[in-house]
Amino acid sequence: MCSAPYNPSDWSGGFQMDDQQQHQAPVYYGQQDMNFASYDYGAGSQPQPQQQQQQFYGAGHQPYQPQPTAVFDPYANHPAYSGQMFVPSSIGSASGGPPGDKGPSSGGDNFEDEPPLLEELGINFDHITQKTLMVLNPLKQADMEAMKDTDLAGPLVFCLAFGGALLLTGKLHFGYIYGIGVTGCLALYMLLNMMNTTTVQLTSVMSTLGYCLLPMCLLSLMAVVVSLRSLAGIILTSLTVAWCAYSSSKLFVNALSMDHQRLLVAYPCALVYGVFALLTVF
Repeated sequence: MCSAPYNPSDWSGGFQMDDQQQHQAPVYYGQQDMNFASYDYGAGSQPQPQQQQQQFYGAGHQPYQPQPTAVFDPYANHPAYSGQMFVPSSIGSASGGPPGDKGPSSGGDNFEDEPPLLEELGINFDHITQKTLMVLNPLKQADMEAMKDTDLAGPLVFCLAFGGALLLTGKLHFGYIYGIGVTGCLALYMLLNMMNTTTVQLTSVMSTLGYCLLPMCLLSLMAVVVSLRSLAGIILTSLTVAWCAYSSSKLFVNALSMDHQRLLVAYPCALVYGVFALLTVF
């Protein structure tokens, strides 16, 4: 195999290739040249764009193109929440109507038409006032609607007032008042059920006896300034017991339609209020 003679001018003038040899020679690229452009460091060279580099790669040497990966979205298959956080819905929305609608007048969500809280608890000040006036004035005609109201708010107030008045005289008898009151109500409840063909409610008996305790409260207030162990005190105490018995028997007779049995009803009522009178005097 023969080779061309050595020419020292090749080393002094540099290694030169014509245009045909430059196009046929393989080109090697570095990492920076693969990503951006290829440079020929010879004199007067211009950078070649990246699109022209791909012609030198073979079919199995294509540059790596990363494929986009799918991102997992846990809320992709769920409907979007259209409401507002921490904002209560309106009354109309709760009742099935539009947001500005307050719902039907008879619905349970319309707060404007609801009765007051005291009426829901069974406390009617109008009935309490009427029953109190009927007790204070036994000759006044009884109101049937007020008598059918079996509230226990008035009797509870009168029992506390009676015990508080006794406390002013140095007598702590709250336990005796409640014990005697409950025993008297149960005894009178069984007696009225035996005397009447209709069923009598226990709350009705307790309400009537509690309201008729009001004259006894006035007597206990008088005992603070006046001694009831004298003759005048005994007469005043007897009148108070008769007053309570008359008022309670009137309410029972009118409520239960027992016109011909008023004396039979007034006698046990007088016994119950007589025990309260003994607590007041002694």
